[in-house]
Amino acid sequence: MRLGYAFAVASLVTGGAFAQCPTPVQPVHDIIADSYYDDPPVYSHIDPARHAAYEAAVEPIETNLGGIAKMASAGDSTCTLQWLQSWAGGGAMLGKIEKEQAHYERKWVLAGLALSYAKVRAAANAQTRDKIDNWLQSLADGVKAHSDAYKGVRNNHYYWEGLAVAATGAVTGNKADLDWGRHVFDFAMNEINDDGTLPREMARGTRALHYHFFSAEPLVMLASILDVHSEKLDKLVAFCRTGRKDPDMVAARAGIVQLVPGAGAEDAFLIYDRQRVWVPENPLHQVPFNKRLGGDLGLANPLEHPVN
Repeated sequence: MRLGYAFAVASLVTGGAFAQCPTPVQPVHDIIADSYYDDPPVYSHIDPARHAAYEAAVEPIETNLGGIAKMASAGDSTCTLQWLQSWAGGGAMLGKIEKEQAHYERKWVLAGLALSYAKVRAAANAQTRDKIDNWLQSLADGVKAHSDAYKGVRNNHYYWEGLAVAATGAVTGNKADLDWGRHVFDFAMNEINDDGTLPREMARGTRALHYHFFSAEPLVMLASILDVHSEKLDKLVAFCRTGRKDPDMVAARAGIVQLVPGAGAEDAFLIYDRQRVWVPENPLHQVPFNKRLGGDLGLANPLEHPVN
């Protein structure tokens, strides 16, 4: 199933028209998932067995998100809306959300769903819009309720919650959700040190650099959605870029050798760059893809505010 959606979209296009849509993934009502790190409180070492169990638990959710992001990025509004309607009608991810990892999963997926939906919402009729809007709003309400009740530290997960809620607010027109996301953004900016580091992410052992990138991803999209600029965000992005070229610098600050992020680590910074300078759009299939950020990153999302 995981591979099926990835290439189905390409086979749908014939002379500019879309044929029959691939069958949507069955809606998943409950999310039961647990952490896969085995070294709290640092959370830097992944236990392979736990990680495999986590991936199995969220596989249909990730497959659905990936399929929607692929189809929306390919311009297939018909099939994207069909898949979104299927999950909206099934009340997906509105049931039992067990353990923190399950809450993490729901907010990551909501961010991607809202950003993909932004690409196709204009093609939906009023009934379809209402159905999907209300479902996404219910998911956002769940994310906010859990976040507001959470008593732990506010780290990268909070930033992803901010993006998920703000993207939902931006696509549905809910100002309260946009304001909630702005509060998260402001909090994050206050967390960034003058050297561009985030204290809570620097405490992540061998993954300190990785988690700076993971924190920056939602924040650059959130900044573009809110159409705000921050010198602190500039410093965070600069730290990430410098750290990837010079991981020893990060190791010296974190006190441990770093796992260096791979080739796609800076893909999300396309969002950051085009909010500051004009960046030419890349043709489809030659661009970075991140399903949690709406899929194709080579084209500005309708919710972004790039430089014209």
